[in-house]
Amino acid sequence: MSDPGTEPGPSPGTGSGTATEVFVDHRELLFSLVYNMLGSVADTEDILQETWLSWTARNEAPGAEPIESPRAYLVRIAVNKALSRQAAINRRRETYVGTWLPEPLVSTTDSPPPTEDETADRAERSESVSMAMLVVLETLTPLERAVFVLHEVFGYAHTETAEILGRSPAAVRQLAHRARDHVQARRPRYRPDPLLHRQATEHFLDAVFGGDMAALMRLLAPDVTLWADGGGKSAIAGPRPVHGRDNVARLLISRASHRDGLEIAYRQVNGDPAAVLFSGDAPFAVMVLDLTPDGEQVSGIYNIANPDKLPPAGLGWAP
Repeated sequence: MSDPGTEPGPSPGTGSGTATEVFVDHRELLFSLVYNMLGSVADTEDILQETWLSWTARNEAPGAEPIESPRAYLVRIAVNKALSRQAAINRRRETYVGTWLPEPLVSTTDSPPPTEDETADRAERSESVSMAMLVVLETLTPLERAVFVLHEVFGYAHTETAEILGRSPAAVRQLAHRARDHVQARRPRYRPDPLLHRQATEHFLDAVFGGDMAALMRLLAPDVTLWADGGGKSAIAGPRPVHGRDNVARLLISRASHRDGLEIAYRQVNGDPAAVLFSGDAPFAVMVLDLTPDGEQVSGIYNIANPDKLPPAGLGWAP
């Protein structure tokens, strides 16, 4: 697992230097688009590789005309390949053991500060890649999700989205309306202050691993939900989400009491302050909290413990 902004581009082939440079220039955009559509880092990397191969084949074809808008061409290829991949992903999830959560994007908190333009760009995308938003996007149809990501997150006009997807503008507007209503009903668009979010995460974990039931009950919202994704490979993940303050608190305290020796490292996960739990040098789980709009309580807990979804050790952000 890695930060998409640091992934290397493909190695340039003979005579393909310009094509490679153009692809690398658009790689972060393509990664964000596809990841938001699929919620899987591995599938996103596969789609980017397929997009690269299609891109180079088009550029190296004998007598090929110059592409007027490389960005539009690459986005169209990547988005439609992601839509094609969705059927295979859905079949895979039908046999998935327990709750499925998106793969977390983990990054260190001490990376260089972004430029002013990068800050504005990331602010537009940050809510879309949060774990809570990705979970909501999973409830959309693939086409609704594609339209929502293109229009609501990346600012593509309906006419541009229609051209990318090969649909009429009227059909895209209808898809966008349904997707927006669906998302707004399940996920109000607010963003807690990062410092408040970090403090809430620290207080939450202090209460859980300190066995402080009273403090934990104060931190949890009455209707809190715990999603735990172990993929059938982790004992800490149950078969289905757990709802309600009492049930969640008891379960967390019980499981923490059997897990001595875990270290906690605070990191950015999908753009939000979160925690990575380590057993020695190996990541054991990634935990992301969703807060109530006032930032006072925890309304959702996303615990990813499937080892196949955890970043490998030794990437420089281990404790």
